[in-house]
Amino acid sequence: MKLVTFRKDARDSAGVRLDDGRILDLGAASAAFRGLSMLDVIRDAAALVPLAESLSQRTDLPGEAYVPEAEAVLLAPIPNPVSMRDGYAFRQHVLTARRNRGLEMIPEFDEFPVFYFTNHLSVIGPGELRVGRRRLEKLDFELEAFIVIGKTITNPTLEEADDAIFGYGVMNDFSARTLQMEEMKLNLGPAKGKDFATALGPWLVTKDELGPRLSESPRGKTLNARMTAEVNGVQVSDGNVNQMSWTFAEIVQRAADGVTLVPGEVIGSGTVGTGCFLELNGSKITNDQWLMPGDTVRLTIDGLGTLTNTIVKDDAK
Repeated sequence: MKLVTFRKDARDSAGVRLDDGRILDLGAASAAFRGLSMLDVIRDAAALVPLAESLSQRTDLPGEAYVPEAEAVLLAPIPNPVSMRDGYAFRQHVLTARRNRGLEMIPEFDEFPVFYFTNHLSVIGPGELRVGRRRLEKLDFELEAFIVIGKTITNPTLEEADDAIFGYGVMNDFSARTLQMEEMKLNLGPAKGKDFATALGPWLVTKDELGPRLSESPRGKTLNARMTAEVNGVQVSDGNVNQMSWTFAEIVQRAADGVTLVPGEVIGSGTVGTGCFLELNGSKITNDQWLMPGDTVRLTIDGLGTLTNTIVKDDAK
């Protein structure tokens, strides 16, 4: 299923995005979902996900259970994640970004998957990114996939880590590069260069929906899905989720080493190769190009949808 959180008539609801483009309002379709958020659905997935699947197949529901997509505002599919980690899993991105700074590839990259915590309270969905002041200095996009944890796990095997993944989606890890480069001279971070916004959307796609795109490997499941980015209609990035040097299972296993992960935690893949202006500018593919007010960024991952954001200057941000 393609699960969504949407706003209509000043009310936020959990829903299913149907193949015909309509949204099934789960709360209007069944009292079992009334007043529940997507986080609630994930926490009680064993009972509620099969019910949502059954409701999405029915044709006898009342008309008010369906919302035309044009009448709904899509929010982040999980607007209130319990936490948010971001990985560093694509070798091409790491290698190229380091080479562009005159640095050798760091050997520790191949020893263990690494991640940082970012601000789970600044999640946005499709639509406007309102941003201002120093965050507009070298504002960048980052083309990523994300997963949501659906089961409580501690010290999992790779199989258990894969099993704990509830679903997948598209992530834009917006980055204020001037701030990021300043603070990372202190060998800590990123922090203020990242904490103002992370976009998730348009859907949270359950594993069963992805079918043959997900394949087994000795290191955990891999997702075969092309990743592209367009800025103002011009394609600037092209890659595939299966190019991750560390699988999501390996990242989840590392994250849950000695700690407990719980339903509703989000983990990003890190940036795919060619997936940001920092890399593209350094490789002379683009010429000192950064996101500006009025720009529209479209990130697409096959099977996971297209996440679209427009940059709006807001001096209060």
